[in-house]
Amino acid sequence: MDISVKDLQEAISIRQQIDNLQRRLSSLLRGAPQRPTAPTAPTAAAAAGRYFSPTTRAKLAAAARARWARRRGTGGAAPAKKKGQLTPAGRRKLSQLMKARWAARRKAGGKQKASSRKKGALTPAGRRRLSELMKARWAARRKAGSK
Repeated sequence: MDISVKDLQEAISIRQQIDNLQRRLSSLLRGAPQRPTAPTAPTAAAAAGRYFSPTTRAKLAAAARARWARRRGTGGAAPAKKKGQLTPAGRRKLSQLMKARWAARRKAGGKQKASSRKKGALTPAGRRRLSELMKARWAARRKAGSK
């Protein structure tokens, strides 16, 4: 974008004129705050061609605040109960059950024999059989590939 010095000076001059006009207008209105007649920033509603009056915007904001208050539980009659939380009675009962369970485990501790073999692990005989099957399979593949 090539902007010449002359164009920049003209733009600055126009901006100064706008500022002077705004100052004169505000002095005429005796310092009353300027209210835009349309939204200044292009919002989604403005982009769609909708303009809400100040009263409508106030109603929408009040409805949104009411929704947020209901969601937080501060605006309703009774606060919403949190889900998934134990009551003190439930916590006590659970504690007693766990204590009884661990006491039973400690009592039967010497009688239970832990299996030395991991679940799903191959025995030496099974490993040998699997090895033989794989060797036979690869031999058959080599024989088929060499033909």
